[in-house]
Amino acid sequence: MAAAAEEALAPAGALGGLVRDFVAGHQDGPAAEVAADVKSGRCTVLQVVEALGSCLENPEPRTRGRGIQLLSQVLLQCHPLLLEKEVVHLTLFYENQLKDHHLVIPSVLQGLRALSMSDVLPPGLAVSVLKAIFQEVHVQSLTQMDRHTVYSIITNFMRTREEELKSLGADFTFGFIQVMDGEKDPRNLLVAFRIVYDLISKDYSLGPFVEELFEVTSCYFPVDFTPPPNDPHGIQREDLILSLRAVLASTPRFAEFLLPLLLEKVDSEMLSAKLDSLQTLNACCAVYGQKELKDYLPSLWTSIRREVFQTSSERVEAEGLAALHSLSACLSRSVLEADAEDLLDSFLSSILEDCRHHLCEPDMKLVWPSAKLLQAAAGASARACDRVTSTVIPLLLEQFNRHSQSSQRRTILEMLLGFLKLQQKWGNEDKDEIPLSSFKTPLCSLVSLALADPSTQLQLVGIRALTVLGAQPGLLSTQDLELAIDHLYRLSFLEEESQSCSLAAMEASGTLATLYPTVFISHLVPRLAEELHTGDTELASGEGPSYQARRLRCLQALSAVSTHASIVRETLPMLLQYLRHVHRGKNANSNEVIAVCRSLHLVAGQCQQEPESCWYFHQTAVPCLLALAVQASMPDKDLPNPGKLLLEEEVLAAMVSVISTASTHLSPELAAQSVALVVPLFLDGDVSFLSENSFPSKFLPFQNSSSEQKRLVALLMAFVCSLPKNVEIPQLDRLMQELLTLSCHHDRLFSCTAAAKCFAGLLNKHPAGQQLDEFLQKAMEKVETGLSPGPYRSQAFTLLLWVTKALVLRYHPLSSCLTERLMGLLSDAELGPAAADGFSLLMADCPDVLHRAGHAEIRIMFRQRFFTDSVPALVQGFHAAPQNVKPNYLKGLSHVLNSLPKPVLLPELPTLLSLLLEALSCTDSVVQLSTLSCLQPLLLDAPQVMSLHIDTLVTKFLNLSCSPSMAVRIAALQCIHALTRLPTPVLLPYKMQVIRALAKPLDDKKRLVRREAVTARGAWFLLGSPGS
Repeated sequence: MAAAAEEALAPAGALGGLVRDFVAGHQDGPAAEVAADVKSGRCTVLQVVEALGSCLENPEPRTRGRGIQLLSQVLLQCHPLLLEKEVVHLTLFYENQLKDHHLVIPSVLQGLRALSMSDVLPPGLAVSVLKAIFQEVHVQSLTQMDRHTVYSIITNFMRTREEELKSLGADFTFGFIQVMDGEKDPRNLLVAFRIVYDLISKDYSLGPFVEELFEVTSCYFPVDFTPPPNDPHGIQREDLILSLRAVLASTPRFAEFLLPLLLEKVDSEMLSAKLDSLQTLNACCAVYGQKELKDYLPSLWTSIRREVFQTSSERVEAEGLAALHSLSACLSRSVLEADAEDLLDSFLSSILEDCRHHLCEPDMKLVWPSAKLLQAAAGASARACDRVTSTVIPLLLEQFNRHSQSSQRRTILEMLLGFLKLQQKWGNEDKDEIPLSSFKTPLCSLVSLALADPSTQLQLVGIRALTVLGAQPGLLSTQDLELAIDHLYRLSFLEEESQSCSLAAMEASGTLATLYPTVFISHLVPRLAEELHTGDTELASGEGPSYQARRLRCLQALSAVSTHASIVRETLPMLLQYLRHVHRGKNANSNEVIAVCRSLHLVAGQCQQEPESCWYFHQTAVPCLLALAVQASMPDKDLPNPGKLLLEEEVLAAMVSVISTASTHLSPELAAQSVALVVPLFLDGDVSFLSENSFPSKFLPFQNSSSEQKRLVALLMAFVCSLPKNVEIPQLDRLMQELLTLSCHHDRLFSCTAAAKCFAGLLNKHPAGQQLDEFLQKAMEKVETGLSPGPYRSQAFTLLLWVTKALVLRYHPLSSCLTERLMGLLSDAELGPAAADGFSLLMADCPDVLHRAGHAEIRIMFRQRFFTDSVPALVQGFHAAPQNVKPNYLKGLSHVLNSLPKPVLLPELPTLLSLLLEALSCTDSVVQLSTLSCLQPLLLDAPQVMSLHIDTLVTKFLNLSCSPSMAVRIAALQCIHALTRLPTPVLLPYKMQVIRALAKPLDDKKRLVRREAVTARGAWFLLGSPGS
């Protein structure tokens, strides 16, 4: 019995000791221990209160405060464990303590905050607590933390006891106004603004206190807050602006107080006040109606007009236009009563009256601000658009005909184009007639005049206007379209000086061809076909290079117009036939073949959106290209030497892009059909599916000794490495073995590289398992054998590099071993420089294989992982390496860092910066350029770290600004310019040295270098000057 009594008293004694330690103020740790005991069940909240009994009744306020503080800290951690009866007694106790000494109040509020989070708080107590706070506590005399506690109590009750608080009516609103009045701390203001927003949005009763609630919040408008440096709370001025704006724009009941305030602030001299006021007006228009805006519309229009007409700030102009747009939209939404005034009409009439006369003065500075104002108002609704354009379009048509200068006409047409786009946006809403139909004839005439004008700038605007008119369904007749096509055809073949106009005409042809394919098939495609033939005839006659240029332009036009499936069926055979013709011709050159392939590539890209067009292009173009390439690889005496053009590296690269693009979007079923034909072509010489399959000898690129046939493995790579992952490759084991053999045992590096890339592409997509492990084992055996001294070291290294990339992209476990092997080669006398450059390939995106468009398996953040795994080893290897191979390590490191996202690099910068600076001393221009490219953004993003090395940076950048390499000189000058972003006191000692040194690049023989030197020197000249 005695033992049991002692066991029961032991916790009570321990609790008493903890209470005494806490209340005595020796330490705060006992509060956490008591809370832990309550959570574990070793004691109860009631026992804690009993242990605190004498403390809570102590006549000394500090002692009572410490006692209540202990209880409150326990409740904050244990409030979910409280019973309803305990909550009632504790709430009444805490309410009573609000009348206590001011030293006790902070701890009382913490306890009430804990109780406000309790799920078992009985009905009525929330109202009781808030009444007591409103009545007994002078909130604004409390510290920031204690005021925040009051806001938290109110927030908790509003979240869980909404109906109870609403029963208080306007008393709750008035009480909160008293609590918030005078608040200055931004942390508390964010919470207070949220409470006000909830009061309004959740329909609490504001009663007669609408103006008071507005005044207590609007006194902070516009927000003037600059966060202190190194602010741990991270509150930005923008956070306060957005929170306050949400409050001010939350209810139309604030309109009569807010709109005069906004007008006053818009008219002020402060840029921030103007911006904030216009943005707030924009937000208010979403909830206001005609009734709220009616009395203020003239003043609002006057202020907005003044800001757009007179401001020197583009941001103010943009916000003014946005506010005008919102005002127009607000007035457009309101439903008109029979006897009500149409405020939208009168508002737009005022705008038209003030702006329209400026549109008649295309040389004056107010012409564009007026047009922007009218377009902002008209863009708000269909009704506004009709009202404005019905007045403005006839006026601009008249002005175009009245002015004869090209510059004036261009200005007028650009303004007109803006209104045409608005009609395009709103024209089809609830209308029976075709938009712009009443202006069709003068508009078509105007566009024709613009397109026929000798001014390139006017032609460009005319092309854009034609595109907009063509996009209006039913507006242009067939005759109009044929005339437009005549203009576009002529503009597509302008001289080199008007290349921008020519490209714009082709782009417009593609856009309109999508809408009117039949007209383009009948009227443009035959003319382009004739142009190809004519150009060829005249070129054969020796008429000169201009006809060759027209032929290349014609190829561009054919691809640009191939934007519809029916047009592709006309143009694709035409392009392929022309490629056959070039292949057999005597006057062809590689540029022409590449131009045809680029056109085919564009068409292939445009076909990807439609599966039917994609398959048509694939089954038509791919067999044809393969047939022509196979024919070119044959020893044919009848084939002229230019026929071998298809085997040149640049031409094959162009064909690779066509085949790859034509294969990426195939469905798995169609891809399986195609791969069942293409792989046997390369493995067994099965040419039966090719369009022209009569060849003088067998096509066996893997067995044949012909180097020409082996080059075509690049086309196999383009096809099989672009297929979806789930497409099964036939005879895969044999194919991989043949690729491995070719990649390591052939004299021609192009063929070996193509085989290695194809092997790597298939390896990357292959599912994990025994077969993949066997492929990797065979590849490593080949690599190790090839890297031993012998004639095929370069080929084995290329295979190692591509296999490493394939595995790095997919996070394969073996990738780290291959990376280590690659790093080991950095010290190799023969392969070291190539191994260093290999790190660039590992990190870069490849255009022809192992890319996302070709369905390669690429894990997110593979670069970051490679950086983490490889850079420590690169740094260690650099320090341990002999002096003659250190540049290889620097080059590899520079390539890795240059491709890394800057947020990842910044934390590592202090440890790596010394190596980057040493890399600038390397004589290799590739290392220099890569390092400069890496350092430039770091100068902008990490000025404090870079400032520590300012002496070295200035010296090295100035030395490199005189490098023999133009690219290095430009990059060094850009870095010198970026140095001006470092703290000014750090830079001033070097100002005159840099300015004197930059005099030499100002006389550089290259214009691009001189331009960068001017920019950098100007920035250094301004360093330290007022306002810089």
